Amino acid sequence: MTLPDFLPSQNILTDSESLKIYGKDWTSYYDIKASAVLFPRHTEDVSKIVKWARANKISLVPSGGRTGLSGAACALHGEVVVSFEKMNQIKDFSFIDQTVVVEAGVITETLQKFAVEKGLYYPVDFAARGSSQMGGNIATNAGGIKVVRYGMTRQWVSGLTVVTGTGEILKLDKGLIKNATGYDIKQLFIGSEGTLGFITEALIQLVPTPEQAKVLLLACTDLSKIMQVFQAFKEKTTLVAFEFFSAQALHYVRKSTHLPNPLPSQSEYYIVLEVECAHVAIEEKILGVFESLLESGAIIDGAMAQSAQQSTDFWRYREDISESLSPYSPYKNDISVKISRVPEFMQSMEVVFKKNYPTWEVIWFGHIGDGNLHINILRPQNMTKEEFVKECQKVDEEVFKTIQFHNGSISAEHGVGLTKKPFLHYSRSREEIEIFKAIKKVFDPDGIINPGKIF
Repeated sequence: MTLPDFLPSQNILTDSESLKIYGKDWTSYYDIKASAVLFPRHTEDVSKIVKWARANKISLVPSGGRTGLSGAACALHGEVVVSFEKMNQIKDFSFIDQTVVVEAGVITETLQKFAVEKGLYYPVDFAARGSSQMGGNIATNAGGIKVVRYGMTRQWVSGLTVVTGTGEILKLDKGLIKNATGYDIKQLFIGSEGTLGFITEALIQLVPTPEQAKVLLLACTDLSKIMQVFQAFKEKTTLVAFEFFSAQALHYVRKSTHLPNPLPSQSEYYIVLEVECAHVAIEEKILGVFESLLESGAIIDGAMAQSAQQSTDFWRYREDISESLSPYSPYKNDISVKISRVPEFMQSMEVVFKKNYPTWEVIWFGHIGDGNLHINILRPQNMTKEEFVKECQKVDEEVFKTIQFHNGSISAEHGVGLTKKPFLHYSRSREEIEIFKAIKKVFDPDGIINPGKIF
């Protein structure tokens, strides 16, 4: 393969170590076979790369912070990886519009800190904030812990610059609040997992700094009561986040981090929630909700953080779960149902797991306030990774049928990529999938942009 001559040599890597690093995401079950890694610095570079690839019949795979969990950024068949690591500039800030242009390689946390410096706020937040990149966030429509209050990534994208599968550069929407001139092509690229083209720049909407928030950690004995807690705080306060985790998840976090027990009482489930609290009267209302839930038995214990450090620690019990489970090579599922159906759905899933994995540990946690649950099946010590995956895949069909029965989604926020591709029909109709394919054909007629992902 003749590598492109329009990029400087230091922006092209072909050594085996780099191919392994840049040719994958956080999934660990695929045999990576990238052929080169290219590092564009400008949108025009990306356009040239696509035109070069098209002329040479070479497939391209986008690479951002590589924090995805669906295999959407994996190169398995000799593809050339296009890394946006060097396209990491923040530019064109407007205080009047409260917008900022970011290149695709800008780290999420970098944007959050920039917003704070300007007296503003970027509200999409999740544990991988320190390494995920904005281009990847947009391509997967990332959610995170504050969806209850602020919604998904797509709510905060006011414009996009993209390069299609023909190398054409499109500037979409340009930050207009009102634009009633036909289809919103920008929205097609948000959540497309890099299958329609490359996102190179985004115009991001910021908001005023939110009110001071209070963080609470609560202990709850069963799932139905978790929903009582959610309803009470939803009705009487402004919820920013509402997350839950099981006692098993807490065990692994404490083992990994050496954090103390968060509460004197032991419980099956824990809730960490964040509530806007502008003044003392609202704090009194929050405490009133808390006390009424204690009296009714919906919760058995709880605490409100009394300092910034305690707030951080409360959040660590939830946000450190994935890292604490990583040594056990968990088989993950990221699914969603309507909020009202969460307890019923989890009970159905427990039946499936107990029948098929009677001796295995299944760890639950997630964004229960928006119906998004994370399921982590831990690999037994006496099984190889390959054997473990095969055993889990045998039950995938039953898991996804259960999700379909509850009118849920097989992927709430991690995308379809490779891992969920065989099961897309459990969330999307045959007609929808055919439309997906037709849309891809329009933007990527040669099928060279992240081929084999989603469908």
